[in-house]
Amino acid sequence: MSNPSAENPPAARSLADLGGTLVLVGAGKMGGSLTQGWLRLGLSPARLVAIEPYPSPEIISLASRGLRLNPPLDGEPDPAALVIAVKPQNAVEIMPLVASLCGSSTVVLSIMAGRTLAFLAQGLDPAAAIVRAMPNTPAAIGRGITVAIANAHVGRTQRELAHALLAASGTVEWIADETLLDAVTAVSGSGPAYVFLLAETLARAGAAAGLPGELAMQLARATIAGSGELLERSGLDAAVLRQNVTSPGGTTAAALDVLMSEHGLERLMHDAVAAATRRSRELAG
Repeated sequence: MSNPSAENPPAARSLADLGGTLVLVGAGKMGGSLTQGWLRLGLSPARLVAIEPYPSPEIISLASRGLRLNPPLDGEPDPAALVIAVKPQNAVEIMPLVASLCGSSTVVLSIMAGRTLAFLAQGLDPAAAIVRAMPNTPAAIGRGITVAIANAHVGRTQRELAHALLAASGTVEWIADETLLDAVTAVSGSGPAYVFLLAETLARAGAAAGLPGELAMQLARATIAGSGELLERSGLDAAVLRQNVTSPGGTTAAALDVLMSEHGLERLMHDAVAAATRRSRELAG
């Protein structure tokens, strides 16, 4: 999946020696998660400017450590990187602000779903260095996965910086075909919601089978979390792990007969990912 035009820089690069300022436009859930990852990798809060009309208590607390929260923007020097972490529906109104903050060497890193490199370039200098990326919410605990693509104006140093900023929250993969990002959004970007829904529905099914509701949810949470960790650590294919749990004629096999039926989980997941992919394309306009 890696971009063949360049190798991935080391994922664990420290941000302690970041030269220049990092501007974050949008410090909501994902922006806040990225911020915590940057701080874990040594970024000084004094290097960070956050533009967020409704800052969380965590972001507000960083202001006492040097973070500049909603400062006057006319006095800001050209940032080394500018990260756009607002909802894609707000993209049109935010781009003039982004353009006003960018310098000639700034790399612009957008994590807005559906908003293409071409869309971003329209509001910036024609030679602007732009990276588009799709992270996911496990970034909050450093277990996210992000897929990114750079335009032709991104130099090696800028790419390394963008990679380091994204790698602070987990694994990073680079691609050369931007059209893949719609499916990436549908699988990994939206994917955590599918897993959380599985936990909800598994717990409700357990309660319907007679378990106390609290115990049913505890079992569902622990089972999904533990199974995910097993999938991560074992290195085995998901199909092999599934088969290892399934005894012929047993209880798991009875359940899988339902889940793997013609109109079962695979069909539902296929339709769900297709719907999310279409919506990502619609957001591009």
